[in-house]
Amino acid sequence: MSALTSSRPSPARQPSYAAVLRLPHARRTFLAALAARLSYGTVSLAVLLSVTRATGSYVVTGLVMALFGGSAVVLMPVRATLVDRYGPRRALPPMAAAYSAVLCLLAALTWHPGAPPTALALAAALSGCVAPPLGPTMRAVWGRLADDPALLRRAYSLDGVAEELLYVSGPALVGLLLRFGPPPTGLLLSAVLMSAGTCAFVVSPAVREVAPPKREAGRTPGRFPAAPVVAAVGLGLALSAVDLLVMAFAEQRSYGAEAVPWVLGALSAGSAVGGLLNGVVEWRRPAGERLVWLAVGLGATLAVAGLASGMWVLAGAMAAAGVFVAPTLTTAYLLADETAAEGERTRAGAWVNAAVNAGSSGGSVAAGWLVGWLPVAVCFALAGGAAVVSAVGVRAVPGPRAGGDRSRPRGGAA
Repeated sequence: MSALTSSRPSPARQPSYAAVLRLPHARRTFLAALAARLSYGTVSLAVLLSVTRATGSYVVTGLVMALFGGSAVVLMPVRATLVDRYGPRRALPPMAAAYSAVLCLLAALTWHPGAPPTALALAAALSGCVAPPLGPTMRAVWGRLADDPALLRRAYSLDGVAEELLYVSGPALVGLLLRFGPPPTGLLLSAVLMSAGTCAFVVSPAVREVAPPKREAGRTPGRFPAAPVVAAVGLGLALSAVDLLVMAFAEQRSYGAEAVPWVLGALSAGSAVGGLLNGVVEWRRPAGERLVWLAVGLGATLAVAGLASGMWVLAGAMAAAGVFVAPTLTTAYLLADETAAEGERTRAGAWVNAAVNAGSSGGSVAAGWLVGWLPVAVCFALAGGAAVVSAVGVRAVPGPRAGGDRSRPRGGAA
């Protein structure tokens, strides 16, 4: 029996998040993955500030950010497929090294004003192309460490809440770093985090025992995770629109801009609470059915939020909506994992991740256009409607939604 399964604690005796962290090598592996993933929490603001300072042009900055995010999203399933095919120990280090090297190049280009926009754009696009899919890989590792469905759900919930905190703490870390150096130091920090974290991650025994599956001749790829991808697109559309709509709500009611972060913070706080509760509750409904109702709950709450009488009421509504956010995303990842073929878990999770980011890009564009033509309350209703429509799409997608393939083993290396 694998070392990863022989000393696993019984989830029946320890139904808690502590039980997740007591799984063999879980803490070491998870902390290393979080250190590397913190790079994604710091890099966006670092790129934004560095390019703006070096070029003095918001147009160039917008183009660079679009290329960076777009290339990362579009090619994420491809990079995840490489991880599934060759194993994380062989696939991740070259990606992390290339990604860190390009970030260092970008830091050098932006260290002084006058950087050529073409070079910045190429460097940003290249860095996105080689960004390691650490989140999907870590979730695939959780699937091997936790062979009990309840324990795996807690692991995914813990992972999701921790990831959200990284995207909150990352910009704060860059802001602190700016007291001691120019914005490109944030790019260097992102490179160091990625390199060091990935190295620590791949040498963990939990990752070291993950062997790439044997490729059989004529073997067809596994099922595309359509239902969780549809839900993830709707989630991304709704949430990215909310950021802009909260700002428009504050402006139209003559509130100061300083109130906006508190409202968005309430959304994040609600999401963290919802994510933790989602891992604790012993759900009787299968993941596919839960995903539908979670998306409907998110959409309905967002639609009602547009009727708020003031910013404090809106903050409460956002906290209530946030309760559905992390559970929706976590359940989408779980469903993707359940329906993925053995040896294709990373790719399945990457499709969900890419779908959220693609939806976010589309939602920002749509909200920016609609808010100039329609009342804010109607825009909130449309944002919520995107989540509800995604729930309808999940119901309409053919294939197993009730629980996936339970016949494949979860313990040990694939």
